Amino acid sequence: MKQSKRIALISGAGRNIGAATAKELAGRGYHVIVNYRSDAGAAAEVVTAIEAHGGTAEAAQADVCVADQVDALVERVRADHGRIDLLICNANTVTPPFVPFSELDFDTFAAKINGELAGSFFLTQRTLAVMRRQQSGRIIYISSTASDTIGMALAHSVAKAALNTFSRHIAGIAAQYGVTVNAVAFGAVHTDATSNFSESFWKYTTDRSVVARRVQPEDAARAVALVADDGFGFTSGQVIRVDGGFEVLDQQLHPLADSFL
Repeated sequence: MKQSKRIALISGAGRNIGAATAKELAGRGYHVIVNYRSDAGAAAEVVTAIEAHGGTAEAAQADVCVADQVDALVERVRADHGRIDLLICNANTVTPPFVPFSELDFDTFAAKINGELAGSFFLTQRTLAVMRRQQSGRIIYISSTASDTIGMALAHSVAKAALNTFSRHIAGIAAQYGVTVNAVAFGAVHTDATSNFSESFWKYTTDRSVVARRVQPEDAARAVALVADDGFGFTSGQVIRVDGGFEVLDQQLHPLADSFL
């Protein structure tokens, strides 16, 4: 049955930023497709939570790194709803290897980059074909400020830097179809993937945040919803940094900063 609501497809929407974004967008009037790879229970909980607050959603299983599964997912959404207004590529397809370069093997390094791009490539290619026919749409990639940092997250950083470049190319391709494309690059967000980070890490990041606390998935979701909003319709091809002011405050708090400020 076709919906009168706008349709949002979110990959990896069963947990963390994806789940919070699904709930946020449902609250703003979208019908949300909650994509998941293996945790059907988590996706069902997101759908139930959305419906409990008066929204509409449905769970949809697919491994977004597998082309045939993405084909089936996108075709199902198109057939059921007639359109896709918003695609959010969020799925964490491969857990980042947080190890020193000397301990990082190439296969693990390459797997992270390949997984990051495959999940976005297949979804973008198939969904953009739908948006091309309707001559409208929004695509948002969930990226990370790690793309600009160096340290223990080499594979993750390179993967996100590649995703940012990919997003800008897609923005150029999609413009002729009335589709805007942006990436939202988050600083440290408190999720399952980061929950085991050291307390010293969290103290360092929160001390350099304008909100002076750990950023939660709900904070990230509101930022994504703003980029998806019609008011952002004139913006495309951008990597939008959302880090609570960390980049500026980290420099300001540098031991030598007082010499110049």
